Amino acid sequence: MAKKSILNLKSLKEQVYEYLRDQLVKGELLPGSSINMDDTSKKLGVSRTPLRDALLQLETEGFVSILSRRGVIVNHLTLKDIKNYYEIIGALESAALRAHFDKIDEAQIQKMFALNTEMKYAIDQDNFNLYYQNNLKFHDIFLDLCENKNLVKIVNTLKKRLYDFPCKQGFVKQWEQTSIHEHQELVRLIAEEKKEQASNYIRDVHWSYRVQEKFLKKYYKRAESASEKKD
Repeated sequence: MAKKSILNLKSLKEQVYEYLRDQLVKGELLPGSSINMDDTSKKLGVSRTPLRDALLQLETEGFVSILSRRGVIVNHLTLKDIKNYYEIIGALESAALRAHFDKIDEAQIQKMFALNTEMKYAIDQDNFNLYYQNNLKFHDIFLDLCENKNLVKIVNTLKKRLYDFPCKQGFVKQWEQTSIHEHQELVRLIAEEKKEQASNYIRDVHWSYRVQEKFLKKYYKRAESASEKKD
């Protein structure tokens, strides 16, 4: 009798992808470790096809590398990766904000203020998960206005790569507090209709690796170690 799959029928590829992403976030699959396709397909009760398709998506997103002889390896996240991702996200979010600046209305500005207030409350309560969720919502206020869906997809993919490394249980409190102040400044510039200044600020300050470097090195200690090993 065939083994019953522990996955539902929504989409085997999507379900396998979500399972593997969850394993990455929880740290069950650590950078440098390998994924055995036979063992994983047996564990999930699926064929190799949806597993292979899910792994191809994870490779596209930068989480794994599929090697012809070594199998599937979970990628390290290096400081160079982080620097590159910050540069890309900053440029794309700046472009999205500039292109659709005139679409941001008073209600959205107030929503951004409210989310930033909720982020401050979350940090005061040492609740990083709540902070993280509201931080994504804050940026989505203007990203949701963007008609370039490919741009948004790239931004969201890179954010997943940055934040799921695996997802840390702790946080660098000073970094989150600084980020909240940066959000306040960004909303002020938007409210005052300073399009160029707001667009430049999100790229040159909020997503600047140089500006955020001291915090990034504290948060991504594993990434720093990985960089040293590669060097």
